[in-house]
Amino acid sequence: MLYYLFDYLEKQYQFPGASLFGFITFRAAMAIILSLLISTIYGKRIIGFLQKQQVGETIRDLGLEGQVEKAGTPTMGGIIIILATLIPVLLFAKLDNVYILLLIVTTVWMGAIGFVDDYIKKFKNDKEGLKGKFKVLGQVGLGVIVGTTLYFHPEVTIKEKMPVVQQEVVVTESGQTRQFKPEEKSTKTTIPFVKSNEFDYADLITWINPGYAKYAWILFIPIVIFIITAVSNGANLTDGIDGLAAGTSAIIALTLGIFAWVSGNIIFSDYLNIMYIPRVEEITIYITAFVGALIGFLWYNTYPAQVFMGDTGSLTIGGIIAVIAVAVRKEWLIPVLCGIFLAENLSVVLQVSYFKYTKKKFGEGKRIFKMSPLHHHYQKSGYHESKIVTRFWIVGIILAIVSIVTLKIR
Repeated sequence: MLYYLFDYLEKQYQFPGASLFGFITFRAAMAIILSLLISTIYGKRIIGFLQKQQVGETIRDLGLEGQVEKAGTPTMGGIIIILATLIPVLLFAKLDNVYILLLIVTTVWMGAIGFVDDYIKKFKNDKEGLKGKFKVLGQVGLGVIVGTTLYFHPEVTIKEKMPVVQQEVVVTESGQTRQFKPEEKSTKTTIPFVKSNEFDYADLITWINPGYAKYAWILFIPIVIFIITAVSNGANLTDGIDGLAAGTSAIIALTLGIFAWVSGNIIFSDYLNIMYIPRVEEITIYITAFVGALIGFLWYNTYPAQVFMGDTGSLTIGGIIAVIAVAVRKEWLIPVLCGIFLAENLSVVLQVSYFKYTKKKFGEGKRIFKMSPLHHHYQKSGYHESKIVTRFWIVGIILAIVSIVTLKIR
């Protein structure tokens, strides 16, 4: 909203300083500052409100050290993350940008699913919360909305460089860059660690008949649904000990912010020889607000936690990360960048599958891990949860660095 106000003031009255709102970097800085203030200052008030409403966590006794002490800690703290993200975005982002609109829908949609789940657990005294099939249905619904929009919306485009023989050097205010083709619709994405690192989803069916390219949405939308479901569930599973999900997500989101900024900048995309995606740089505003909200939430969520995010937060942050990754066309980098989420997901799948297999074959179920998800295995092994969280953060930072390196190393 402020962007449009100051844009009007600059054009009509040459208002001093109004031009600052035209710069992504300035609006991103303002977004992260405001989100930090909201999540830290007003976050404390929200925690107090949750305590008064007796929205405390019900702890199942799993035999983990320090688990009993967590009983009664306010949950549904994901509301802090949602508010601290959306308010700066509404103030500083271009609200007519298709990517921003998609992320707002994602935040509200996944936040609502998580909120209903937490509400049922607490106020309906149902420890299972929202039935799994309804969660999956909600994730699939969001995947259909996101996939359809990204495939069909006319403003979701890329620009490719002109062939070498046709290239001209275009002089811009920031330097020189080669000439690009006009914007075009494309189902191309990025494959990491490969020299020719672009892949077109349409190629999966055009080998049958080149005319089938127009039906690529039949493959693209299910892939988007799978990514959103997998990443949101991964974030949900990771939210098991104080500060783990929020800290890991902040690292992932910050990395995606770098990708969004360089992919939406014609100079840097040309220098790095990566896909140029017009208008995607606006996501940087959303990401900085999101990172600020996560860091501010961590102030109260680090050990010993004063609040838990609940499914209201964990499902939301997973959905946001998934949609950003697809929007900046880095979804194939998710297994690396979101390696912590992947490990948590796999540990549960492997544990359950192996237990069922051994029980069927030997009559007695066996386990690979002492407990799943993975962070509970290390708790059972005697590690303090603060050490587990810190080491998971370190691994997350290493994975983020590896992901950034893929911009140049192929």
